Amino acid sequence: MRILLAEDDRNIATHVVTKLEAEGYGVDTLANGPDVWEQGENGAYAAIILDLGLPGMDGLSILKRWRKAGLETPVLVLTARGSWMERVDGFDAGADDYLPKPFRAEELVARLRALLRRAGPRLQSVRSAGRFTLDETTRRVTFDGQVLELSPLEYRMIALFMERKGQVLTQLELASHVQGREDDAAKNAVEAMIARLRKKTESSAIETRRGFGYLLPDDGR
Repeated sequence: MRILLAEDDRNIATHVVTKLEAEGYGVDTLANGPDVWEQGENGAYAAIILDLGLPGMDGLSILKRWRKAGLETPVLVLTARGSWMERVDGFDAGADDYLPKPFRAEELVARLRALLRRAGPRLQSVRSAGRFTLDETTRRVTFDGQVLELSPLEYRMIALFMERKGQVLTQLELASHVQGREDDAAKNAVEAMIARLRKKTESSAIETRRGFGYLLPDDGR
């Protein structure tokens, strides 16, 4: 499940990303208002965490544009001010929840979970592909009905494979989406994760297409 984090404070963004990734979420981070507006409108995100004080275009204007365009993605608004008038403006613009700064990452994660639960039918919480089943709510993955013990990175890798079931993913794509890095060390880590996942399932659970990348079969082979 991917989350868009719109936050121009690097320290806050780093702290939030670390916490969300530890919880098994994939996170895309942007700091510029126009980029956030475009990415949020065009990207497929389960939820958006939106700071109101973005450069280039403020968060409130972005939110109004999203809602006017029909975007229904749950939005959790962050602000450094947090006055009651600003909260009213945020909710009127289409915010689903509001969190003033400073905040604890644990509270942000709890509020995010609540937003995702309330989104209900808009989100598909349980997905299956091949012999894997993934439950977004419980962060549980099964293989042939058996629960797998996965690290957050392994969970995100399986989730990405399931989102792109039947498609070949390169080492670079896996490293970028799962780890947020594209260096050689990250690509080597991808190979190690693939090996661990095969050990926890079986060698045919994730196919290798030599010279291209890896593939999660969609036919249960």
